[in-house]
Amino acid sequence: MFARITRFQLKPGARDAAMTTMESMKADIMALPGLKAFINVMDDDGKGYVMSLVESRELSDANADKVTALWTRMADHLAETPQPEGFDVRAHWTN
Repeated sequence: MFARITRFQLKPGARDAAMTTMESMKADIMALPGLKAFINVMDDDGKGYVMSLVESRELSDANADKVTALWTRMADHLAETPQPEGFDVRAHWTN
């Protein structure tokens, strides 16, 4: 399994609009090939991370253009362009 982790920063006052936009993108996000989980975490200042678990690095890499297009849809709400990082998953424990 492979994890793509992306730090983001929203513009001041953009939190509610950004969450509305993200919710409208849910079907497109969840339709990414190989996607197993999508997690968005954020603090009160609009700083956060998106974590996506994907079946493999190859599928994650193949999704790069689609992921870029999804971030482009969030551009009006973002203080800067996010830069994703990728990691091999060494543990994935759940209860």
